[in-house]
Formats: sequence, C-alpha cells, structure tokens
Amino acid sequence: MIRVENITKSYGSGAGQNKVLRGISLTVRDGDYAVILGASGSGKSTFLNIVSGLERPDSGTVTYDGTDITKLTDRQLTAFRRDNIGFIFQQYYLLPNMSVEKNVRMGADLAGNKDYRSIIEAVGLGDKLKSLPSELSGGEQQRVSVARALAKKPKILFLDEPTGALDEHTGRQLLDYIGKLCEKLGFTVVMITHNQNIAEMANTVIRINSGTVTEITENAAPKSAYEIGW
Repeated sequence: MIRVENITKSYGSGAGQNKVLRGISLTVRDGDYAVILGASGSGKSTFLNIVSGLERPDSGTVTYDGTDITKLTDRQLTAFRRDNIGFIFQQYYLLPNMSVEKNVRMGADLAGNKDYRSIIEAVGLGDKLKSLPSELSGGEQQRVSVARALAKKPKILFLDEPTGALDEHTGRQLLDYIGKLCEKLGFTVVMITHNQNIAEMANTVIRINSGTVTEITENAAPKSAYEIGW
C-alpha cells in the first residue's frame, strides 16, 4: 500500500515561487489500477515523480508498507526504486545501438530475471528480438519500454502519459497489454494521463487541479482498452 500524507512541493523562491503541490493526501491499495487526471500545470507529473521517488517533497510523507521513502538517503532511495518500481514514460528512452532483447534484458538484469523473453512475447514482440529501435514503429518501441519496465518484476508500475505519442490503434493495443499483464502479474498501476476515457479502465480515479486533489472516485466496473472511447 502507498500512503501519501500532506505532500507539498514548490519551485523557485520569493516572489517567483511556484507552489506546485499544496498538501496532497491519498492512498493507493496493493494491486490497484489508479489513474490520475489533470490539466497541464495541475501538478500531476510532479506528484508522480515524488510518489515514485524520483523527486523529494518539501514536506509530507510517502510510505510504502511502513517505509517512509522521504526519509531514505539518496543511496537507499535508488535501491528502493531498483527493487520495487518500474517506469514507463511518453518518451521511449531506448538505447539505439541495442536490440529489443538487449534493451529489455537491461531491466531484467536489475532483478536477476532470467525469464525476460516471456515478457517480450507477452507484448507481442517475440519476432523482433534482434531488431534495433530504429527498425520498429513508435508503438513497437513503446512496447519495448513496457517490456523493459516489467522485466524488473516491479511491485508498482508508474506511467507518465504512455499513449501521448501514439495513434488510437496503437494506444489501445498498449493499454490492453498493460491491463492483461497487470491482472496476470498482480502489480500496482499508477498512471497519469490527459485522456479522460482511460480513467474508465481504472479501479481508482484521482483528479488533481492546482496542486490539490479535487476528487477520488472508485470504479466498480472497469472497462477494457477496447471498450472505452478515445
């Protein structure tokens, strides 16, 4: 379980200070599929970075099963992210001179996972093992980044606008893969998106505006990637 209590974050100082997060508190349950909605500048990306341990808050706590990561040293925090967290961003961040298999194996090696090829198969790229990123479509590159993140066997998968650069067909495919793998492997999903329709796939929908949580709703009947609008 992730418990966030009274998180604040500002950038700059004095008259130029920008208060991005203004005391956010919420809980994400183990195995949850949580979607965070908010307009550009609402603070959702900063919130994701803090909850995932990429940034530190000015005040407040982020607790994972009793461990407050805001009190960890930089070295301890790096180890925590390595052992527990996977990231998927709008940008693919693949190494261009390495094949699909080698890019995914980078994530697998962090967890000592020898079965990473099954993840590549699960995202539909079993026939692209030796291909370089430049030989793949945008959707295929994003699926490589998904496989690399999941090859770490993360407990929590954080996604920052994963469909932002994809067309509808490819975006639906990607969300379908993630949804099915979430069910199969049992990890927690926390995703930020501008696409309100994607919230229909979530168990929990969190709306953020001007650095505060404005609404948290539970979805009793989540839809599949092919049932939502786009």
